[in-house]
Amino acid sequence: MEGYNIPVLNEREIRASAGILFLATFFSLMLIIFKNNFLPVKYVITLFLTDFIIRVFVNPKYSPTLIIGRLIVRNQVPEYVGARQKKFAWTIGVVLSATMFIFLVVVNAYSPITGITCLVCLIFLFFESAFGICLGCKFYSIFHKEKAQYCPGEICDAKSKQDIQKTSIVQMFIVFGFIAYVFLTVFLFQDQFSKKPHDLFGIFGSSQSK
Repeated sequence: MEGYNIPVLNEREIRASAGILFLATFFSLMLIIFKNNFLPVKYVITLFLTDFIIRVFVNPKYSPTLIIGRLIVRNQVPEYVGARQKKFAWTIGVVLSATMFIFLVVVNAYSPITGITCLVCLIFLFFESAFGICLGCKFYSIFHKEKAQYCPGEICDAKSKQDIQKTSIVQMFIVFGFIAYVFLTVFLFQDQFSKKPHDLFGIFGSSQSK
C-alpha cells in the first residue's frame, strides 16, 4: 500500500477469517465432547492447515478464508497492520495445525497433546476475532530484533491512555461484584435451572407422540 514502508495487511479481514476458523473449530470440538464424533474435526484440521500453508508459503491473498473474510468486511474501511508479525503468527498456526493433523488425521489417535493444541488454537483465534489481539504477534519481538510496526490498535507504540480507556476503582469493583454474582447465581439456582423446560403449548410433545 502507498504510504507504508513495509508490507501490510487488512486487519479487518484477518479478524473475520479468525472468526470463521474459530467457529468451525469450536463446533467440531463440541461434536467430539457431546457426540464423540471426530470426523468433522479431521476435515477442519485439514482445511485449517491448508489455509495457513497458503498464507505462509504462497501468498495471503490466495488464502480462502481471508478471501471470504474480505467479502464479509468489504464495506468497512481497512485497518492496516504489519505483515511480518502476522506471518510469524501464522507460522505458529502452521505448527499447531500440523501437530493436530499428524496425530488426529495421520496417526488417527487423540491424546492430551491434541487436546491442548486444539485449546491453544481456539484461544488464539478467539482473541484475534473478539478482541483484535494477535497473541502470536506478541512473540514476534522475542525472536526478531526489529520492532513490529503497524500493530492493531497501535499497541506497539507506548503512549498514554485516553480518559475513555482508563478503568476506575468503582468499575473494577463492579467487575468483581459481577463475578461474585455469577457464582452466587449458580449456588442458589442450580437446582431450579437444572430442570428441563416443558413444552408450553404442547406442540412438540404431540408431534413426538405421533
